[in-house]
Amino acid sequence: MYKLLVNVDQLKSLLDDGNTVVFDVRHDLADHGAGRRAYEAGHIPGAFFLDHEEDLSAPKTGKNGRHPLPPLSAFAALMGGYGVGKDVQVVIYDGGNSMFAAHLWWMLRWMGHQAVSVLDGGWQAWLEQGGAVSTEVPKHPGGQTPEQMETISQPAMPTVSCDEVLLNIQAPRFTVLDARAENRFRGEIEPMDPVAGHIPGALNRPNTLNLDEKGRFRSPQALRESFIQVLGGTKPNTVVHQCGSGITACHNLLAMEIAGLEGSALYPGSWSEWCSDSTRPVATGN
Repeated sequence: MYKLLVNVDQLKSLLDDGNTVVFDVRHDLADHGAGRRAYEAGHIPGAFFLDHEEDLSAPKTGKNGRHPLPPLSAFAALMGGYGVGKDVQVVIYDGGNSMFAAHLWWMLRWMGHQAVSVLDGGWQAWLEQGGAVSTEVPKHPGGQTPEQMETISQPAMPTVSCDEVLLNIQAPRFTVLDARAENRFRGEIEPMDPVAGHIPGALNRPNTLNLDEKGRFRSPQALRESFIQVLGGTKPNTVVHQCGSGITACHNLLAMEIAGLEGSALYPGSWSEWCSDSTRPVATGN
């Protein structure tokens, strides 16, 4: 079972075992059709494409963020429809920086599926190491039987709500860690949302610090040292990740798991939900 990362050679061996489902989640936040076009031009053989806007988000209300989580039951049904059962290995890849792959990784862990991993280096690594490329769209598997489906009773990964984050400002019980770029955190620019700044009291650690120059995750020890430099002695299970819309926050959360810093939580709505209500406080600067 692979629960965090796989490399290209490991995925090549998994493709032959008949018990692995691969998802392609390449995406562009500025061009929502780019991921599907890339998939149609070529993808890992047998991979299914999922769209972050259409397949992996609930309807947007203008108040619930740019990528609101779907109901857990609806997401579980979606995964079951693609053949994801309790004994199936899932591998996810995106264009290379793994932020969209990390988001789906977290969602599968959220529904309780353990055998899920991210292809380290994504599509770019696959091409660089001679992976086969297909333009054939695989036949939909038709889903799992009730006996094969995951048993879903409640979310398996912790989340916090906007109200809990608001209360935490006055009575701190967890540490909010913002995964956005430093200039967005400081409020100097805001390319995605209508308000610039950050949640008061949040710390900043850009998710780009998780990767090396080849776009692979850094070693567990290097990641651990990097997080401790920002968080100090904060216990991992009192860390809540956020970003613009809950996607790159999952990149930091996955990196902490790789580093052995397990148990942190996600604020799914993140800054895009937070800043949609003008009564919520906003901080700028460091």
